Amino acid sequence: MIQPSRIKVLKDGPENAEGAYVLYWMGLSQRAAFNPALEHAVDEANARKLPVVVCYGIAEGFPEVNARHWTFLLEGMAEVGPALEKRGIGFAARREGGPVETALRYAADAALVVMDRNYLKPIRAFYDDFVRRAPCRVVQVEGDVVVPVETASPKHDYAARTLRPKIYRQWEEYLHPLKERKVHHPAHALKLESTLDLADIARTVAGLKCDHAVRPVKRFKGGHSEAERRLKHYLGGPFEHYATIRGRPEAGAASHMSPYLHYGQISPVAIALAVRSSPKGDGEDRAAYLEELVVRRELAMNHVFYGADYDDLKGVPDWCRKALDAARGDERPHLYTREQFEAGETHDRHWNASMQEMRETGYMHNHMRMYWGKKIVQWSKTPEDAWDIALRLNNKYFIDGRDANSFTNVGWLFGLHDRPWGRQPVFGTVRSMSEASLKKFDADGYVRDVAELAAAERA
Repeated sequence: MIQPSRIKVLKDGPENAEGAYVLYWMGLSQRAAFNPALEHAVDEANARKLPVVVCYGIAEGFPEVNARHWTFLLEGMAEVGPALEKRGIGFAARREGGPVETALRYAADAALVVMDRNYLKPIRAFYDDFVRRAPCRVVQVEGDVVVPVETASPKHDYAARTLRPKIYRQWEEYLHPLKERKVHHPAHALKLESTLDLADIARTVAGLKCDHAVRPVKRFKGGHSEAERRLKHYLGGPFEHYATIRGRPEAGAASHMSPYLHYGQISPVAIALAVRSSPKGDGEDRAAYLEELVVRRELAMNHVFYGADYDDLKGVPDWCRKALDAARGDERPHLYTREQFEAGETHDRHWNASMQEMRETGYMHNHMRMYWGKKIVQWSKTPEDAWDIALRLNNKYFIDGRDANSFTNVGWLFGLHDRPWGRQPVFGTVRSMSEASLKKFDADGYVRDVAELAAAERA
């Protein structure tokens, strides 16, 4: 089912009576399965006895998007076209012109347009531009959260503890399977031209205008089928005891779903339903995982949607900035430049290993992400320098960089969604993180694991 609260009319203009199809402009929801926007487009097309067309246009030259990101994204997009065509849905992917011009190109012959939703400012600007110029009715379907952001909360929440009860009161309404609709009027007769070569991803990425120094990784392959394979394997074994071992990087308890969620290659509702029905794990494991998948992830969506300055240090609460400002004169035990951080040239071999994992494989376990970021705050000249270094490295190397979770996680380093703690040098009353936190797991084993992962990337 598609809950009515997922659907919002963005432009209540007249439909194009001469329209040849219903258009779905694919943005964040880059998948052909369990996609509410796609299924809504099929419903609308069937009601009008029209075919469905899906278009996608890449944002070549988009800031901070590099060869690593493009490879993962296009690996997923390469699966979309064949899956849609199998259902009788037309598909066109274009390189030139950008996302908005691509959408406008196909909207010209559409009866109406369906689009999905993104919460980040640059993408919202794309959407606003399109809606302003669209020649027909435009409908948005929000399908990459469990509970729609504005339904979950009408305001910027201070912490997980304030959003959690709101989510819990509503999520049963949204945790339902999504039926794949039958397409009544196939689009086979439509002549749709794709100019984005998805048959040879390496060659296509090599020709894009982006940073090619950040190489694609072997550790992760993009796409819905890979996301489902990983999820099935995870729930079949590593998920067991998640609640007790999730904080240990060497324990293998992470599902690695974040990159796939970032590119919309798998539905969070589909993951939640699979976790709930998993024969492995117990109630505590399921509750802990759903806390991360739903409450924490959607707290991040809440933050970037309601927080105008989510990408700036100004976006953390006043008490955090005052605490950090009062500690500006504190002696830093070590000082490093961005280049030294990026190369992993600090005195701390565990920190260096975390930077190596991030740099070479595009991923880092959440416990190490927290340690990595808190040390950047401690070892930088100013909070502003630390913010810039942490965010730039995050967005550059993580496969899921530039995500709502990324901006929120960086904000947490400076006190976002947290409370005041006892005063510490450099941090003031913002939570710090010491080397003692590494004693909670086999930190030396983590260093060895990273060395092996990095060697596999270079092989």
